[in-house]
Amino acid sequence: MSGTLPFRVGLTGTVAAGKSTVARSLAARGAAVIDSDELAREVVRPGAPAYARIREAFGEGVIGPDGAIDRAALREAAFADEQARERLEEISHAGIRELRARRIAEAAASGVRVIVEEVPLLFEVGLEDDYDLVVVVDAPREVREVRALASRGWTAEAFARIDAAQLDAPEKRRRADRVLENGGDPGELESAARRLWREILRAAGGNAS
Repeated sequence: MSGTLPFRVGLTGTVAAGKSTVARSLAARGAAVIDSDELAREVVRPGAPAYARIREAFGEGVIGPDGAIDRAALREAAFADEQARERLEEISHAGIRELRARRIAEAAASGVRVIVEEVPLLFEVGLEDDYDLVVVVDAPREVREVRALASRGWTAEAFARIDAAQLDAPEKRRRADRVLENGGDPGELESAARRLWREILRAAGGNAS
């Protein structure tokens, strides 16, 4: 990093491992957090260019009673097969990239020192070289499945499809600069996030307090 550019952290991990928990912890300590899932929701809102293309590609079954994209139905349709998933990515990624660049520019202009980008498919879409530090959050598969079914209302079959569509855990861990474990006590993950923040501040040239 040079000049006054913020230190950029790419935060990713396995499905239901706890990425958002880590992101909230870092945000509470002063990081600007950009959530790719939020960007994805914004680029497919009614009236956005991707909305009409998704409706045409996936049909009325992915449109909710309020006229907005039903994300659960879209996820089921998109992960039904590889071609459908690639079609959704093709439609949405261009808009997400544009919006992501705008959010980064806004955060940098505000004078923030650290930007954390929560990106579930960071490796899959080839973004790892964009960051000063890549962090993977991971947990055992059986733990993640229980969490996903309890907190997201997924079926075991949906979890298995979505998990299988991502890069496997060993490869994500191998390609990460740092790995945070989240298989046990939530307090342990918070402690790990606190240590990570200190490391980020040192790397960014700030005070690790």
